[in-house]
Amino acid sequence: MVYFLSFLVPQQIQLTDQKQEFNKRQTKTGRRSLSRSISQSSTDSYSSVCSDSSEDETSPREKDQKTSKGLTDFCIKNIKQAEFGRKEIEIAEQEMPALMILKKRAGGEKPLAGAKVVGCTHITAQTAVLIETLVALGAQCRWSACNIFSTQNAVAAALAEAGTAVFAWRGESEDDFWWCIDKCVGARSWQPNMILDDGGDLTHWIYKKYQSIFKRIRGIVEESVTGVYRLYQLSKASRLCVPAMNVNDSVTKQKFDNLYCCKESILDGLKRTTDVMFGGKQVVVCGYGEVGKGCCAALKALGAVVYVTEVDPICALQNTMKFCFNSFHSPSLPLSMDGFRVTKLSETIRHVDMVITCTGNKNVVGREHLDKMKNGCIVCNMGHSNTEIDLASLRTTELKWEHVRPQVDHIIWPDGKRIVLLAEGRLLNLSCSTVPSFVLSITATTQALALIELFNAPEGRYKQDVYLLPKKMDEYVASLHLATFDAHLTELTDDQAKYLGISKHGPFKPNYYRCRQTSPHTQNAHKHTDVSNRKYFLKHRY
Repeated sequence: MVYFLSFLVPQQIQLTDQKQEFNKRQTKTGRRSLSRSISQSSTDSYSSVCSDSSEDETSPREKDQKTSKGLTDFCIKNIKQAEFGRKEIEIAEQEMPALMILKKRAGGEKPLAGAKVVGCTHITAQTAVLIETLVALGAQCRWSACNIFSTQNAVAAALAEAGTAVFAWRGESEDDFWWCIDKCVGARSWQPNMILDDGGDLTHWIYKKYQSIFKRIRGIVEESVTGVYRLYQLSKASRLCVPAMNVNDSVTKQKFDNLYCCKESILDGLKRTTDVMFGGKQVVVCGYGEVGKGCCAALKALGAVVYVTEVDPICALQNTMKFCFNSFHSPSLPLSMDGFRVTKLSETIRHVDMVITCTGNKNVVGREHLDKMKNGCIVCNMGHSNTEIDLASLRTTELKWEHVRPQVDHIIWPDGKRIVLLAEGRLLNLSCSTVPSFVLSITATTQALALIELFNAPEGRYKQDVYLLPKKMDEYVASLHLATFDAHLTELTDDQAKYLGISKHGPFKPNYYRCRQTSPHTQNAHKHTDVSNRKYFLKHRY
């Protein structure tokens, strides 16, 4: 089905060959000093990722900066940090094997030659590896940040020094955020033909302000639930005039990035900002999708008592049936199948120590909940958008905001009660810590292949709609990462493959298979992908 099969996939995946290729922290009152006793290396790491302070407080928009080659088409915090940022990128490359393989195999053919990719994602070392892979495959790139707190300034400097037009820095204002996006899109001598988005802000900006450019876009690749929802809304209203790939609902994104990335990074973000001890803490996690599952598992492993809120009965049941097994031992504690009690936020909000949102929805935690929280309760968000916590209701004259540390604010009520708000309700892990490079390698490779497919697809293959990645591509992305673990796949015999009615080389699951319940919009997208691509796909199996 897909273009990448023609030059990336041999007759059978050779995992051994791939391995050889790749080898060559809450205060009680908040009035005491917020000091920490940590090593110098930890201080350096914390500062490089989370600090929003700088000796030079001048806005990057007011600076004249040049790279060593005299390039000026960028706007970042400090170009002098490029050398340090390059080291960060090189470290990330060691944990992103599939992109390295992709760059080596397809670099000569330049499948993205002529592609002008405008991107709006978190600008981290991992994303830099993706950007530079796209450049190696022939693309021209211009990039901005999808989150005002997640940009790693040194990495942005390294990208600019290497020639990528980057407009982003940590601690942007809302005005800066949209200015940066506009600088990427509105260049006089450069117009994009591909969009790589995370959250849909870039797509929304081009659709609203640059409609002539939007109509000439050849494809959109979107990786977040927020952005995908926006695309489906456009499609439903018949206003989506370009094909789009829904990466968020790919199996590789859901099972790995959403689950394992959040499982490891939620604790890191909380520790760096609050120094909190998790053992014995009562935590409520709003939403039990893959992100919620990862957060719950990590918190439970460190001894936290975890409650879950859910609207979906299927997710709630995953979370609930363990009661059947545990009730013999703890009849007073009805648990879920995964060991967590399913409850309403209003039932637990008065006594929990921590509230974490993971839904992708809006106003999940409202003022009525915030008013009932205990003193010192930590509130944070692990969903993409900052809409899950009703921050507007907190910006009133009766409440006092006290900034105590980078990405940490205390909201103080008239009676002296305070809650601890992290990253102003924005994405905790990328705003306050770092994330595992290996997991992001999986998502980044999927994004790269989706760009290649959309850019190279013959006219007519993709209509003006939202598509899901074919299962073959999901399986291929997974296979590229197996060699890191020296994993060896079992091969079906011809007889076994015939019995199952599949090719012995895959795909091993049908295109409509997903690791979680999907919305009606997504179900329709499954059907569209199947109908549009089956004939072509069958010609290009292994």
